[in-house]
Amino acid sequence: MNTESNRYFSRELSWIEFNARVLTEARSPDVPLLERLRFLTIVSSNFDEFFMVRVASLKAQHQSNPDWRDAAGLTASQQLAAISSRVHELVQSQYQCLMNELLPGLASEGLKYVPSAEYTPNQNRFLDAFFMNEVFPLLTPLKTDAEGLARSLGNLRLHAAFCLKNNLALPDGPLTAFLEKSGILSENEGDTSQKPSKPIIAVVQIPASIPRVVWLPEERGVKQFALLDDVVQTFGQRLFPGFSVEESLLFKITRDADFAVDEDRDADFIAAIEEVLVSRMSSIPVRMICTGTSPIISDYLKSGMKLQDIEIYAVNGPIDLPTLAALANAEGFDHLRNPAWKHLWPVDLPRDEPLWDEMKRRDILLHVPYQSWDPVMRMINDAADDPAVLAIKMTLYRTSGNSPVVRALERAARAGKHVTVFVEIKARFDEERNISWAGRLEKAGVIVVYGIARLKVHAKILLVIRREIEGIKRYVHLSTGNYNDRTARLYVDMSIFTTNDEIANDATLFFNMISGCSAILSTKRLVMAPIDMKSRLISLIDREIGRSAPERPGLIIAKMNSLADPEIIDALYRASRAGVRIQLNIRGVCMLVPGVPKQSENITVVSVIDRFLEHSRIFWFANGGADELYLSSADWMPRNLDRRVELLFPILAEGVKATIKDVLQLYFADNVKSHFLMPNGSWLRRSPEAGEQRIRVQELLYEAEKRRTELYEQEPQREFIVRRAEP
Repeated sequence: MNTESNRYFSRELSWIEFNARVLTEARSPDVPLLERLRFLTIVSSNFDEFFMVRVASLKAQHQSNPDWRDAAGLTASQQLAAISSRVHELVQSQYQCLMNELLPGLASEGLKYVPSAEYTPNQNRFLDAFFMNEVFPLLTPLKTDAEGLARSLGNLRLHAAFCLKNNLALPDGPLTAFLEKSGILSENEGDTSQKPSKPIIAVVQIPASIPRVVWLPEERGVKQFALLDDVVQTFGQRLFPGFSVEESLLFKITRDADFAVDEDRDADFIAAIEEVLVSRMSSIPVRMICTGTSPIISDYLKSGMKLQDIEIYAVNGPIDLPTLAALANAEGFDHLRNPAWKHLWPVDLPRDEPLWDEMKRRDILLHVPYQSWDPVMRMINDAADDPAVLAIKMTLYRTSGNSPVVRALERAARAGKHVTVFVEIKARFDEERNISWAGRLEKAGVIVVYGIARLKVHAKILLVIRREIEGIKRYVHLSTGNYNDRTARLYVDMSIFTTNDEIANDATLFFNMISGCSAILSTKRLVMAPIDMKSRLISLIDREIGRSAPERPGLIIAKMNSLADPEIIDALYRASRAGVRIQLNIRGVCMLVPGVPKQSENITVVSVIDRFLEHSRIFWFANGGADELYLSSADWMPRNLDRRVELLFPILAEGVKATIKDVLQLYFADNVKSHFLMPNGSWLRRSPEAGEQRIRVQELLYEAEKRRTELYEQEPQREFIVRRAEP
C-alpha cells in the first residue's frame, strides 16, 4: 500500500485494510460464533457501499482523465487493479472463514445451514411445497438480450439465472417463425433436428418481500435452515415448462451510486433527489458477485454489463452475506453471542425529572453506548412537553427507521412550539428516509430546512430555548454522533449538555447562519467547517510546535474515524520533526505514514476494532501545560473540512476534561483489540506479552460504568438522625 514518496498512503487501499481488520474479528476464535458471522456480514456490506461509491468514482475518473493521480501518486487504473487484487484476497478469506469455520461451527452448536445438495427427502418435499405456495406466484422470469437484461437488474438485488434448453420440437411454420421473431425462441430452437440452438438465458429476481432464511422442520433438536435463493435455484425448473435447466447461477450486481443532484440547475431539489434514487437501480454496473460454475451464464452477464474479469467475484458459498445478519438474532443461541452489556443510565443524573436544573449546575458528559442514550431523548421529550419551552432547533443527518426524535418534534410543533429542523437530504443512502421524515415534520408544522446548497450539514447540535423566572435560558447538546436511537446502542460517541453562555450564543449564531438568515459571523467557542475548522486545527498543531522543547516535548493525542486531509497530515509531519509526540487512534482510513525517519518518527497510529463501532472524535493538545480538549462531528478529511458543515467544540469543565483524557489514553493501552500501523502500510495486531496485563478498552469502559452503577444502587438510603431530650 506504500508509495515511493513514502508520504501518503492510498485512501482507497487504506479503507480496504480497515475491512481486513474487521475480518480479523470474524476469524478470531475468541469471538462468539454469531458475532463472528456479524463481522463477516459487515465486511460485505461495507464492500457493497465501497464499490457503489469509491470504485464507481475511480472508473469515471479513469475514463475522463487517465493521467490523474491521487495524493499517493497512483492513477485511477492502478488503484482499480490494486483494489481488485486485494478485495479478491479478502473475499476468498471471507468465504474460507464462512464455509470452513463458521457454518460448521454453528452446525455443531445446533444451528445448521442445509445447502440444496444436502436436502433430505423430507426437506425436499417441504421446500417444494413452500416454493409452489409462497414463492412461485411472486417470480417473474425475464428473457431478453444481454444488454437489455443488464439494464433491468436492480442494484444489490439477488438474482437467479438459468441456462435453458428447449425440449419442444415445433415444426417449421408460421407459429415457429412468430416465436423466433418475438424472441421467445432463438433460431433453430423450434426444430430439434437442426444444429444446436443458441443458449436461452432467463433471469429471476429473488423476492425481497420473503425472508431469505427459510427455517426447516427441526430434526433431533437441530435447528436447520435453507436459503431462499437456493430454493429458487433448486425448484426453478417449475418456471420453464417445456424447457430443461442446463445450468444455473446466483448473482448480485453492484451499480454506480456516485452521482448527485446538480444543485445549480435543479430547481425542484426533492424531485431531483428522488430521480437520483431511481437512477441508482439501473446505473452502470461496477461489480458482479456470483456463486456456481456456469461459464455460459457468467460470460453472458459479463458481456451484457460490460464488466471486466477483475470485476467478477465468484464465490463458493452463499452470496449477499448482509442478509444473513438475521441469523445473529436466532432464538435459543445466546451462548453464541457476546454477553449482554446494558446501556446504563448515568448515576449522576436525575432519573425521574427534567435535566434543566442539572444542566444549569454543570456541564454533563454522556458516553454512549456504555451510558444510555436516554438522557438525550429525555431532553428532547421534555423540550416537546414542557410549557416553558418556547423553541427547539436541531440538525438531523441520519436517524432511525421509527425515530422517537421525529415523533417528539412533531408533538412539540403541534403543541405550538417554534421547531426548526435542518434535515440533510443529501445523506448518502438515507435520502429516501430523510425525505420522508422531512415531509412528516412539515405536515406537523415544523420549519424544515433542506440542508445547504453544495454542502452537507453534518454537525450534531440541539438548542432548546426556555422561558424561566430569571428570563430566557438556552440549553445546548453537542455530539460526535447522530441523533439516532438505534446506532447509539452500537456506536461509541461522546456528547455534552451545557448552558454555557458563550456556547449558547454560538449555537444561536450557528442556526442563523445555516438557515440562510445571517452572514458568516465569528464565534467564540464553536469552530465551524468549512469556514475555519481546518485553519484552526492547523494553528493548534503549529502552536504545539512552538511550545515544544526537548526537555518538555509537545503532545497531540487524537481519536477519529479517518485521517485523509493532506494539509493536516503535512502539519502533523512538521510537528513530528519538531519533536512533538503524536498519538493517533484511527478506526478506518489513515493516509498518514507513521514511523518514517525525519518525517513521522514521533507519530504512532493505532486502530481498535471491537464489538462497538468507534465513532467519537476527540482532539487533545497539551499546549505547554494549559491543555485544550475538543470533541467534533468531523474527521480530518477533505470532505469534512472543506465540503460539509461541521462543528468542533471545546470541553471547558475541568472534571469532564479529565474524564475524557483518561478515556482517550486507554485506547493506546489496549493490547487485545488494537492494531499498530506500520511504515509499509500493514497493520500489526497487538497481543499481551508474557506477564503483561490484558487491557481491552471497550470492556474496561463498560465494567467501569457498570461498577459505578452497582455502587450507586448498593449505597444505603440516608436518613436524618433526630435527637430528642430524654423524658
